[in-house]
Amino acid sequence: MQKTFKVTSDTGIHARPATALVNTSNKFKTDVFAESKGKKVTMKSILGVLSLGLEENDVITFSAEGEDAAEAIAALEEIMTKEGLGELHG
Repeated sequence: MQKTFKVTSDTGIHARPATALVNTSNKFKTDVFAESKGKKVTMKSILGVLSLGLEENDVITFSAEGEDAAEAIAALEEIMTKEGLGELHG
């Protein structure tokens, strides 16, 4: 399962929103990954997420496989949209 977003926040995804995304990912059993600019990282590591250097208009794809993958992706989508970080892309 995966969903792709375009970053709409003019400050990109910096420490505070990255922490919210990581904390959410850690609530699930499944491994959750983010991919952007040819780099793939685990969503359970703040350093990994920050290493993507996400800025406004960048595209990020969240992916997960496992028993609660759909719930994990839905939770990340909720944070991306409700916090004004990004919108569904493609």
